[in-house]
Amino acid sequence: MSAECSSYLNADKVLVSGFSCPRAGGDVRAVYCCGFQDVKYCCDDTHSFFPYEHSYMWWLSVGALVGLSIAAVVLFAFIITVCVLCYLFISTKPRSKLDTGLSLQMAGKASC
Repeated sequence: MSAECSSYLNADKVLVSGFSCPRAGGDVRAVYCCGFQDVKYCCDDTHSFFPYEHSYMWWLSVGALVGLSIAAVVLFAFIITVCVLCYLFISTKPRSKLDTGLSLQMAGKASC
């Protein structure tokens, strides 16, 4: 079994010609073509992650953490606001029952 990695432009915009996996002198188990558009390599697992760190990946991680932190603060503020409003609603209700103007009578008794 073998795979073909097509040619690509690397990060320095240099054309890298295509190659077959496994490469001569490389690991014979590396039969899959892995990587991204700017770098490709032979690997033994189709789900393996790219081992080379890009600076944009770090900034994406920081951006995701900042976004999640802001979302958590907004959710926390919303929950606190709802709790305070519920408490104010319950605590400001009148304690005495209002007279509705209807007199209640027991069933079965007739009044004349």
